[in-house]
Amino acid sequence: MGFRLPRINVNAKRILRASMDVPKGYFPVYVGENQKRFVIPVSYLNNPLFQDHLLSLSEEEFGYNHPSGGLRIPCHEDVFVDLTSRLNRF
Repeated sequence: MGFRLPRINVNAKRILRASMDVPKGYFPVYVGENQKRFVIPVSYLNNPLFQDHLLSLSEEEFGYNHPSGGLRIPCHEDVFVDLTSRLNRF
């Protein structure tokens, strides 16, 4: 007599695979219309600039449900890169 393991849907497999290549202390974010993936430090979450400009946009657009396995941020990629480059200077 055999047993069956529960099936993992394709989206869950993609999320697991994507989360494996994120170093400790970092997390993935998906930015812009094309959902370009960036891996950024968790410390950015404490920065008021990041909170006020990017997290609030994400909350307004998507709420707290982010099925992609990473935070989705609805802004242009160049705005995101500019803001995070300023955060790197601190």
